[in-house]
Amino acid sequence: MDVILRLLLLWFLTCAGLPLSAPDPDDESCLTHLSESLQDPKRNLQNWTKSTFKNPCSGFTSYLQGAICNNGRIYKLSLTNLSLRGSLSPFLSNCTNLQALDLSSNALTGPIPPDLQSLVNLAVLNLSANRLSGPIPPQLAFCAYLNVIDLHDNLLSGQIPQQLGLLVRLSAFDVSNNHLSGPIPGSLGNRSGNLPRFNASSYLGNKDLYGYPLPPMKSKGLSVMAIVGIGLGSGLLSLVVSFTAVCVWLRVSERKLANDEGKISQLMPDY
Repeated sequence: MDVILRLLLLWFLTCAGLPLSAPDPDDESCLTHLSESLQDPKRNLQNWTKSTFKNPCSGFTSYLQGAICNNGRIYKLSLTNLSLRGSLSPFLSNCTNLQALDLSSNALTGPIPPDLQSLVNLAVLNLSANRLSGPIPPQLAFCAYLNVIDLHDNLLSGQIPQQLGLLVRLSAFDVSNNHLSGPIPGSLGNRSGNLPRFNASSYLGNKDLYGYPLPPMKSKGLSVMAIVGIGLGSGLLSLVVSFTAVCVWLRVSERKLANDEGKISQLMPDY
């Protein structure tokens, strides 16, 4: 028993002597700039203060609402349905230990920063149900561990980057109800092998998006008004040409008749 007590005492003293994980300056910069880029009209993030940003974590304990820590670093950020406004700070890339970023169901505007490519450990990206605009950054393909990309119900435009097809871990992908256009990359729409496939619901609600699993590009046939316009224009042109031809024929006929009368008058005897 005495030996056991001594071992326990030694283990306690050893653990007590271990230094606590120091605050990470990159996390502090990440959180500070994110807070500055957001507007919080309902004051849901009251503990998001500069003093807290300096030391947001203690081991696995988080002092920030919506944040989960892992060994003293920000591990997950989940700020969903908080009526947040503003934009996405490019300094989110400083939270290099981040594995899940969920800012869905808010009122965020502006573009998705290409700087997110620095989040090399990111597995979940959910920015759905906001008002984000601009293109989907192809640089997201550098986040090789991405399992989830959820961008539905935004105002995103342009084409879906083909580079996203390189994300072999991607198991959930949703860009429905945006303003995307062009073809769906075959590497996403028609995945082969054991890669998870995404059905049409991942792409619906984008007027100018086409290709499997959506229908192919529609042929841009002439509208009824265009056909009517062409018909009226052709008829009017035909009428003008016909009228011009008749006028020319009459003028030629008059000249010919005048010439013939002149010849006849010369042949008539004088009385």
